[in-house]
Amino acid sequence: MTSSITRRTLGAGALSLTALPALAQGTGPIRIGVLTDMSGQFSDQAGEGAATAVRMAVQDHGGQLLGRPVEVVVADHQNRPDIAVSRAREWYDRHDVHLIANLINSAVALAVTSVARERGRIAIVNGSGSSRLTNEGCTPNSIHYAYDTVALARGTATTLMRENRQSWFFLTADYAFGHALESDTMEVVRGLGGRVVGAVRYPVESPDLSSFLLRAQGSGAQVVAIAGSGTVFINAVKAAHEFGLRRGGRQTVVGLLTWLPDVHALGLEVAQGMVLTNGFYWDRDEETRAWARRFLAIRNRMPHMGDAGDYSSTAHWLRAVQAEGTLDATAVMQRMRETPINDFFAKNGRIRMDGRMVHEMYVYEVKSPGESRGAWDYYKLRATVPAEEAYRPLSQSACPLVRG
Repeated sequence: MTSSITRRTLGAGALSLTALPALAQGTGPIRIGVLTDMSGQFSDQAGEGAATAVRMAVQDHGGQLLGRPVEVVVADHQNRPDIAVSRAREWYDRHDVHLIANLINSAVALAVTSVARERGRIAIVNGSGSSRLTNEGCTPNSIHYAYDTVALARGTATTLMRENRQSWFFLTADYAFGHALESDTMEVVRGLGGRVVGAVRYPVESPDLSSFLLRAQGSGAQVVAIAGSGTVFINAVKAAHEFGLRRGGRQTVVGLLTWLPDVHALGLEVAQGMVLTNGFYWDRDEETRAWARRFLAIRNRMPHMGDAGDYSSTAHWLRAVQAEGTLDATAVMQRMRETPINDFFAKNGRIRMDGRMVHEMYVYEVKSPGESRGAWDYYKLRATVPAEEAYRPLSQSACPLVRG
């Protein structure tokens, strides 16, 4: 297990997590833990970007909370739920961490949100997408913020079905997120009268999807939908381009979760024409551009929806704690649910009783090289999905907090 932790106290020097003499009196640092993938296949979609966004939120809040300094600590969960659970328990029990953020990798997120409930602390998920987090896996102590598999499915599948792309083949990452994204998208496709002509699941660390892509090509499906993320997804899109799946408009290759750094890594020549659903784009309006320029100056890349969600949700938590005058998770969660979210990330966003933060989602198309004005100018808007249409309605929820 990686034992290194990035430790920062804003406005002060580094502080060892083993030297906590003031915690018993409640005068030492309040800690926010960023539990993420720092070195694996999802590190470009989270990692240092997530840590940067959380630190920016703390800095903008003034670096203090309830008269105490706020420190951001970071750990690499290595995409292993056992490591993530161990770290979460250590942080909550011994190091005065009151909020754990990011949690990319849905298996990790589902495990850590359960720990948050057990320990009476809070976890906010921005990196992971499984809709189970606010369905059967919901907790009173966790929030699913930036996006989920239901919203991704409804945005992308609905758009393509309206264009008469009726037959679908799925390449699905064989873990919690991939399964949820496949299931939620199939539900939309079938509900709109489409057909699923085939599906195959690939190991999440698979270095080569060539054989799976050949099966997709041979299926004759109008849409080849990749329900996965990370470097394996990038490699799959490159291979699909090399095999000519899209040549002559024969098949549409769709990334059901496509991050901005994915498009950057692919290049517009390969990624052009892809349809994707997202919760945030840096060039949406002047507010998003202003915040994105700040992030770019630190990370040397434009932010994506996970980064923006990490900032927005951390800022929302900080304001709720300040307003309540306490770190008590029950009181803070209640305040967060009661307070609308209006910032560069979301307008009139709100956190439901199942922990889902509902807000508008956006369907984009990746620009061609000739349409792009320069670096990071990659998307053009196809559709805006209202909050009430983007997410699973509470009437269909299996969340015990909703069902009573």
